[in-house]
Amino acid sequence: MDYDSIDAEGFGRSLKGIGLNILVRDVQATSALLETVFAMSCHQVTPDFAIVRYGTQVFQLHADGTYHSNPLLGLIPENPPRGGGIEIRLYDTDPDVAAARAEAAGLTILQPPTDKPHGLREAYILCPDGYAWVPSRPKTG
Repeated sequence: MDYDSIDAEGFGRSLKGIGLNILVRDVQATSALLETVFAMSCHQVTPDFAIVRYGTQVFQLHADGTYHSNPLLGLIPENPPRGGGIEIRLYDTDPDVAAARAEAAGLTILQPPTDKPHGLREAYILCPDGYAWVPSRPKTG
């Protein structure tokens, strides 16, 4: 699928399974962050919307203003962190590389790369919207 040229209706009809839509204050800044820190690819990036690819998976970013008639908008806190309680786990991203990129980008590292008892090495990175991004890979050794 050509995510750079597909129209909204065609994109909507293509979605299957479970979806993730992340409501953010600044779609363009969040897209740049996801590309820089996690090597994701962002398509049709506008101030209101972006299609984001992570490996074979696709999710969406929407700006607050696009939710003008959505019932969720009233639940979004005025003060950060707005993403409290959600972990966005990226199982195919090296936590050491992502943490170094995140630190260089001025993001908050909630937990540096750490080997966990459940078999993964992971880091917790907080984005400006308050979402916890968790790059992780199986432990080695």
